[in-house]
Amino acid sequence: MSWRAGPDDEVKNTVRELLATNKALFLSTCANDRPWVAGVYFAESDAFHLTLIFETDGRSLANIRINPHIAVSVSTGSAFDLYLQGEGDAEVLAGGEHLDAARNAVRAKAPEIELLKFRAAAVRVTIRHWRATDVTLGWRPGKELRPPMKPSPN
Repeated sequence: MSWRAGPDDEVKNTVRELLATNKALFLSTCANDRPWVAGVYFAESDAFHLTLIFETDGRSLANIRINPHIAVSVSTGSAFDLYLQGEGDAEVLAGGEHLDAARNAVRAKAPEIELLKFRAAAVRVTIRHWRATDVTLGWRPGKELRPPMKPSPN
């Protein structure tokens, strides 16, 4: 995805850099009024599309199958370090070719995933918006970043 120059370039670059320099995120799901947070490895194809790998028998994947609306956080866990929060939608990808592609993308970023031996499923996350928060830069409340608008067909 290409960016147009604009006033939010610093936020765009921050989001891209944090995604590129982190290999795991915190994922929040909820189904049947039971919220759940889990750490998960990811790979990004761009700032608004992430690929994740899940255990087929885990609670996160079960929740996504019921309710695809998710939230994510890319963070060290400290409120004084730059962090991202995002909302989006998750889609479980069917078919072995999707799982192979997802596993390869995540493995390239986080090779240690090979140590986790589990039956896996691939999930694609589309982020609807990010919020980047950095107390030291004065980004409080955080700076919002939304995907570029698609041109309307004429």
